[in-house]
Amino acid sequence: MSTDQKELLRQRVVKAACEYYQHAHVHHKEFEPGDRIPYAGRIFDDAEISALIDSSLEFWLTSGRYAEKFEKEFADYIGVQHCSLTNSGSSANLLAFMALTSPKLGERRIHRGDEVITVAAGFPTTVAPIIQYGAVPVFVDVCLPTYNIDVTRLDAALSDKTKAVMVAHTLGNPFDITAVKAFCDKHNLWLIEDNCDALGSRYLFRGQWCYTGTIGHIGTSSFYPPHHMTMGEGGAVYTNDPLIKRLIESFRDWGRDCWCPSGRDNTCSNRFGQQFGELPFGYDHKYVYSHFGYNLKVTDMQAAIGCAQLQKLPGFVEARKRNWQMLRDGLADLQDQLILPEAAENSDPSWFGFLLTVRRESGFTRDRLVAQLELHGIQTRMLFAGNLTKHPCFDEMRKSGEGYRVADDLSVTDQIMRDTFWVGVYPGMTEPMIEHMISVMRQQLR
Repeated sequence: MSTDQKELLRQRVVKAACEYYQHAHVHHKEFEPGDRIPYAGRIFDDAEISALIDSSLEFWLTSGRYAEKFEKEFADYIGVQHCSLTNSGSSANLLAFMALTSPKLGERRIHRGDEVITVAAGFPTTVAPIIQYGAVPVFVDVCLPTYNIDVTRLDAALSDKTKAVMVAHTLGNPFDITAVKAFCDKHNLWLIEDNCDALGSRYLFRGQWCYTGTIGHIGTSSFYPPHHMTMGEGGAVYTNDPLIKRLIESFRDWGRDCWCPSGRDNTCSNRFGQQFGELPFGYDHKYVYSHFGYNLKVTDMQAAIGCAQLQKLPGFVEARKRNWQMLRDGLADLQDQLILPEAAENSDPSWFGFLLTVRRESGFTRDRLVAQLELHGIQTRMLFAGNLTKHPCFDEMRKSGEGYRVADDLSVTDQIMRDTFWVGVYPGMTEPMIEHMISVMRQQLR
């Protein structure tokens, strides 16, 4: 079969898949009260189908041309030098942290027993890599109504063992990067921004608008379906430091020293001419390991979907902002019963959800309100762990009194655990859906 014939056949296959999409996935049913309103969902069209089928026809099942394309375009979009794709946001956090344990960083590397400042009011995989490696998370309380780290507690959390700060921008709302970055710079600490819930959020840093995730030493993103854009599974780690980029990709790719992409050999032009450790001189560089790593690569089919999604990201971000503002305006007069979310100072959030904390004096409870919303088909979520230190995974450490440290107290974190929940603002929500959510909440609280 000639090249032209193959290309025509490829076009026919892709066209057929797009036609299937029109029949199987395009629905025009108008929302009616009682219909389920999910907190999040994938938004896609025939562009994602086309890219997915196109990549699958090559049957290059690991990272390939679409992964390279996405890494470049994503880095350009958020304004960083280097982006490395991985198979999930949780893996992105793992790689971000583990890169900082590399012996190649010399005195700045994180050792077992070193401390990392973080928060307990969030998702566990911001903290899990710290514990899994054998470092010590130091938990700092958060603030309402931003739900982010209380920067006034940073000094109290500091010790001579502190090596890093690793915190998330909560549900798209940037933490006080100015204060956290100044603290890290003053004490020569690493800063990892967990940006998994905040892709597209911006922060006014030193007079310049920057995307969150790009101000610290390393940023991470998740492309799980509920997030701002999706690959199904998938994540990214990004940095402006070429050494850190090399370390991230070494840990991602089995711990190897070689940087050749999959399917390519000898990009260093010295594959068989180097000395490594006690290996024989000239040992194949593709099989030299400088770290104890993993295999956390993304597939090219996932990356192909991501390339199509990235083109839609600006529209997704604007829809999230619009939906969040509708909810904020519609509930504005209920602040005697609810603590409503507020954007952090000097920020332009790309919201992941709409956080609500039921006031203790309201005569209502979070659990009662959540039950009523769910009964009316409105999906809700807690602020992830609430207080991570209260979960069974901390039982042994809590009993032994070792493995983590709490700076001062976590009273606001505990309040969030008891009284906070959130509803969605994802781009698939329509104005009637949001109006229904507002109506149900008002009925329950009046």
